[in-house]
Amino acid sequence: MNASPAASPSPDHSAARRAFNWLKAETSAWAGTDGQRWIFVAKAMLASFSALWLAFRLGLDAPYTALATTIVLALPSSGMVLEKALHRFLGTLVGCSAALALVALFPQSPPVLFLGLALWVALCTGGAAMHRNQQSYSFVLAGYTAVMIAVPSVDAPSGVFTLAVTRVTEVSLGIICSAVVHDVFFPRRHSGAVMRTVQARYAGFIGFCRQVLEHRITPADAELSHLKFAADIAALESGRAAAFFEAGHSRAQTRQLHAFNAAFMTALTTFYTLHRLSDRLRGAGKGPVLALVEPMYAHLAQAMSEELTPARLAQMRSKLADDSAAARAQLAAGAELERAQQIDFDTAVELLQRFAGNLADFAALYHGLAHQKRQQVSDPGAYSPKTPPAIIVASGFRAGATLLVTVAMWYWLAWPATVNAILMATIFCALASSSPRPTALVQQVAIGFIIAMPLAFITEFFMVSRADSYWPMVLAALPLFSLAAWLTSSPRWSGVGIGMGMFSATLVVPANLMHYDVESFISNELALTMGVVVAFLMFKVVLPEHTMGHRGHVAAALWREAQNACRARLHRLKRRFDNRVRDLLSQLNATAGPVPDAATRAVVRQGLTLLELGHAAIELRQLIAAAHAGNARDSLETVLRQLAAYLDAPSAATGQATLDAVLQAGTAVRAALPDAHPERRARLHMALTDLHSIYTSLLDQLSGEPHVPTPAA
Repeated sequence: MNASPAASPSPDHSAARRAFNWLKAETSAWAGTDGQRWIFVAKAMLASFSALWLAFRLGLDAPYTALATTIVLALPSSGMVLEKALHRFLGTLVGCSAALALVALFPQSPPVLFLGLALWVALCTGGAAMHRNQQSYSFVLAGYTAVMIAVPSVDAPSGVFTLAVTRVTEVSLGIICSAVVHDVFFPRRHSGAVMRTVQARYAGFIGFCRQVLEHRITPADAELSHLKFAADIAALESGRAAAFFEAGHSRAQTRQLHAFNAAFMTALTTFYTLHRLSDRLRGAGKGPVLALVEPMYAHLAQAMSEELTPARLAQMRSKLADDSAAARAQLAAGAELERAQQIDFDTAVELLQRFAGNLADFAALYHGLAHQKRQQVSDPGAYSPKTPPAIIVASGFRAGATLLVTVAMWYWLAWPATVNAILMATIFCALASSSPRPTALVQQVAIGFIIAMPLAFITEFFMVSRADSYWPMVLAALPLFSLAAWLTSSPRWSGVGIGMGMFSATLVVPANLMHYDVESFISNELALTMGVVVAFLMFKVVLPEHTMGHRGHVAAALWREAQNACRARLHRLKRRFDNRVRDLLSQLNATAGPVPDAATRAVVRQGLTLLELGHAAIELRQLIAAAHAGNARDSLETVLRQLAAYLDAPSAATGQATLDAVLQAGTAVRAALPDAHPERRARLHMALTDLHSIYTSLLDQLSGEPHVPTPAA
């Protein structure tokens, strides 16, 4: 009997399956693009109006504070929300405590009270500029929260405690609602974004190294790549800090990410020194040396074209050792190189071997993170921002001056609504101080305020005023707040969205006892907008050159870091030096934009040269600390003293004295090589490499007009 043919699916069944598959594919595509933004808007609205409902039920004096808190905490991932919520709570507590202390000290002396507030705001804003991470938000909150509590208490100091307690309660309510909603409903974990950053960093660095080794990238493009990598280092640390607050993130992962960042900076610095040496050899036309090292470059690039497994890395290092031995045998059999060429060859081999080891450490840490393997690593410490002192002082001075200017306006105008201008000017002057483009940020917020003015008026007097209960009021206000949240979710328009949300939360939300007053509403609208405009003008007028990432300040700070490399305490100095130089370059990158100008590129070149000098100086100091007394050690100490003298007072004379000291030290180190045991011989070869880095970097420095960069330069 023949088997009956399989029954074919019915047309209806096939059509339904096709429709289901189509709907599933479209839903997945939507969820990966605009869907994420709409989910973000929905969560922001749920958190906002839940906090508002609870504030009404609890009978709080200013329900809009709870709503405004949820708007400020509306961020893309749950980790970012929880991190910012913690710092907002801490800043609010400290700010309320400061307000209580100031009002208690000067209850009947408004001028002295305002001077104290200005000093407090200046200190907090300076602290925010110094930290430049979510910790800075605590400083910002501590500053302007004190203003929010103390200014309304000028005429009624006895009510300051009630104001402080109410403020903490309302902010805490908003924090709880935001944390619950963003962490429970469709949570978006920041740890996933951190891993995508790690993968992009690894792939980008390997691709960059291959391009350099194969001579497919210009020196100018390589410098810009180093600038971007500096920004990536800061971005990864920021993402790690946010992921730390999520349940799936452990301390072991934190240590691994710290170690990954540290290994990346080490490999990047070694590779930059190697790249600079290669460029110098090609520019000087040193054919014999290039002929010896080019095969090593080619083999290294070929190895990096495949996955860097432990076996592949071991094979790469073995091949590099074979290439080095073959090159030395070729040198022994052929004509001898000149002394300078021999030094170049030895340095290139040492750097290639050092980079291969750095690359192996970097790849091992990456694979451990990518495959979620726990690795026992020593924590090298977190990446720490470094802001030039002049920027910190200027930020604090500008914020304190802004408060005093708006207080003077309040006194001379005798306009009650000017209190709102004082608050807005203080808030955004403090918030924008940590931004590389403060005027652009404040301008976007001002645009959001201006757009929200007619929309808030229409919503308040034509929609909310007709609502007879809570839910109709929510429907009336929902379009305006949803539009603000939608704009906030766009990187390009986030400042406009924040401005619209804060403006609307301050004016539109009804109180427990409503009072519709058109004149008062318009007066408050104008005062709020005026406060943002004052903050914008203060950034334009008061020390406009002293903003985050200004190339003059970055150049001066880079020079100071090179000086510290010669004198500062050695414990973890290399790590601190790397951190601070990369952070300064990251600030420069944020300010420069996608296409840096010629002056910015000059600072980048200067910074990378100082990075090479500083690393060589630190390594020499470490070698000296472990060396026995003798001519070699004495000559290396002389090099460090001369280098420090050059960095303190750069000139042709001090530069030439340093070059002479380097040449004498090289002679002394080579004289010690024949009698050295293997371990000491390895250290002496490393010292020769560092001396060569200092020598060639100084030649680059002295080829131009030597000077110490100043903030005004």
